[in-house]
Amino acid sequence: MNPSRGKRASGRGKGKGKAKADIANPELEGGILAAGPLGGAPEPEKEDLQVIVLGPTGGPREDRVTGLLVRSTSTRWKPDTVVAVDAGTLLSGIIHILETHNDMDEMIVQTGPFTEMSLPFQTAPANAAHILREMIGPILVTHPHLDHFSGFAMNSPILEATNGPKTVAALPSVISAIKTHIFNEVIWPNLSDEDGGAGLITYQRLHEGGNPRMGREEMRGYTRACEGLYYRCFSVSHGCTKRHYAPETEMQRSISNAMYMGDPFMMRSASRAALSLTQEESGYMSPAIRRLSTPRESWVSVESSAFFIREQQSGREIIIFGDVEPDSISVEPRNRRVWEAAAPRIASGKLRAIFIECSYTDDVEDESLYGHLCPRHLITELKVLATEVVKAKNPNSSGTGKRKRPSREIPAESQPTSPKTRRSQDVLPGASMIAFTSTPEAMTGSPAGPAAPGATSGLTEEPRWSPDEAPLTNLRVYLIHIKEDMEGGPCPSAIILEQLRGQAQAANLGCNFHVPERGESIRI
Repeated sequence: MNPSRGKRASGRGKGKGKAKADIANPELEGGILAAGPLGGAPEPEKEDLQVIVLGPTGGPREDRVTGLLVRSTSTRWKPDTVVAVDAGTLLSGIIHILETHNDMDEMIVQTGPFTEMSLPFQTAPANAAHILREMIGPILVTHPHLDHFSGFAMNSPILEATNGPKTVAALPSVISAIKTHIFNEVIWPNLSDEDGGAGLITYQRLHEGGNPRMGREEMRGYTRACEGLYYRCFSVSHGCTKRHYAPETEMQRSISNAMYMGDPFMMRSASRAALSLTQEESGYMSPAIRRLSTPRESWVSVESSAFFIREQQSGREIIIFGDVEPDSISVEPRNRRVWEAAAPRIASGKLRAIFIECSYTDDVEDESLYGHLCPRHLITELKVLATEVVKAKNPNSSGTGKRKRPSREIPAESQPTSPKTRRSQDVLPGASMIAFTSTPEAMTGSPAGPAAPGATSGLTEEPRWSPDEAPLTNLRVYLIHIKEDMEGGPCPSAIILEQLRGQAQAANLGCNFHVPERGESIRI
């Protein structure tokens, strides 16, 4: 490939590139080969979900951190028919695929994840920019850590206002963090259409658990992502952090600015306003306001997300998790809600695959997981899912075994004595502000307060199902966000796969585990 050849080669450009495409492909229509194998009527595309893996790992290499593309294959590569789920890697992943699989002398991609896509340019970078601008619709963001968003931030200046703003869709806390700490004119220009920005990006704040006013029956709560795809978003926990404050609100920023001006009248007004803030509003105080009251140390859950993505025609679904910790050691267990929503869809055969992180091997202790999963905890979570699937398949049964109440006993070694204990690698601005205060009531798990870090939740007795029943048969579990080894040791993904398969077999779960490669295309 000659990088200097950047002429347009489709209907949008001129010259021999277009003539070549027209002569070689007389049946070209809408960016794919419309004719069937014998030149007759077009062969209908099977309604599958296609997942393209741009970045499968959790770092530390920056060129392959988390980034996935999802589309319905029935849409035949039309504009705005692909969604990105996280974008730690975006343009670099697309360029890698184009350079690996495509001969730039061909105007239709012949192999690889973008097979049958029409390319308007003759260089991989130019075609990658075209895919980002034209083909990819919304960017669904699970949480704003750099390994899940830095690619889009870096790529955002190539967006064109003539295409309309690119949608960044996420939970409100995630949008707040992106606004406050990335597109803020300090870390990166404000390219959004809010607060006087450039208008290349627009924010869509999602309803946690799905918008109940959207859809009917089994589609209730789902929002249209693009042609052929619908989705809904659940909040999950990604560790916790000990902190004194949360993101600053517009009201608090105004109060802080007034106090900074030094006007005594304004300072008195600001003081009264600060004291009148609700607990949620006062989670964050600017330095000036914090001097008015004594901050209270608390444990705060770091918010991440899990996206259900549904193909419109077939009803097939997948779940893509952001970073997530196990309920058993979470200060705010939320995974069970996801499993309860997933179970009937797995039981009906509609939900076929889960993309979920498994960052570390079982050699890593709980206090060093920093809001992530390892095989032993992922298996425990899948056992909860399996139990819910059995219940969904047998709604009139009495259950699969006795379930005890959640235990609130806190082992001495799990007491939150330092910020290292069960906290995330980074403090998430805008994290869920359900504070777990360090009071005697909270530490003992009494009704006067929620459980402290280290309190367990969920099943305290192993779930049971019949030996001839594997509840998660036909479910594929794709392991993402595995931390790469940079010291020349054994491959972590191979160890994690071995550990998971052994434990899943012992539990008779029935699911299959896979570690996707960079540039892989997965059909579901």
